[in-house]
Amino acid sequence: MDQGSSGHSSGLRRLARELAKFGAVGGAGLLVNLGVFNLVRHFTDLQVVRASVIATIVAIVFNYIGFRYFTYRDRDKSGRTRELTLFLLFSVVGLVIENGLLFTATYGFGWDSPLQSNIFKFLGIGVATLFRFWSYRTWVFRTLPAKEAVAHAESFLAEGPRGTGQPQTRKPKPKARQRA
Repeated sequence: MDQGSSGHSSGLRRLARELAKFGAVGGAGLLVNLGVFNLVRHFTDLQVVRASVIATIVAIVFNYIGFRYFTYRDRDKSGRTRELTLFLLFSVVGLVIENGLLFTATYGFGWDSPLQSNIFKFLGIGVATLFRFWSYRTWVFRTLPAKEAVAHAESFLAEGPRGTGQPQTRKPKPKARQRA
C-alpha cells in the first residue's frame, strides 16, 4: 500500500469512528427528543409543534453535552464561546428543519394523529441530523490542525520506504568541512 492510500484509509477510519460516536450521541438524543415530545403531548394541551419545539430544545442541550464530552472531546476547546454560539445557531437551523417538516405535515396536510406526528417528527429529525452532522464537524467542533499534521507525519514515518513496512530511517548528513 502506498502512502496516499494509507493516509486515505486512516482518514476513513477516523470518519467512521466519528460517525459512530455522533450516531451514539444522536441516537440517545433521538430517544430524549421523542420521549419528551410524547410526554409533553400526553400530559399537556400544547399544540403538536410547540410540544416538538420543547422536546427539540431539551435534546439540543443533551446533545451538546454528549458531543463536547464524548464525540468531539479531542477537538479544539480554546473558543468555547464561539463553539457554543455556533452550536446554538446551527441547532436552531436544525430545529427549524425538523419542526418545519412536522408543521407542514400537521397544518398543511392535516396529518396530526399521534402516530403521524411521531413519523413526521422522526423524519424531521433525520433530515435535520444530516445538516447538523455537516455543520457541527465543519464549523463547531473543528479539528486541531497541528494534531492532524502530526498524525499524518507519524503514519508516513511508520509506513516506511515505498511500502516495505519498515520505519523510515534517515542517514545523517556528513558534516561540511571547515576551511581554515
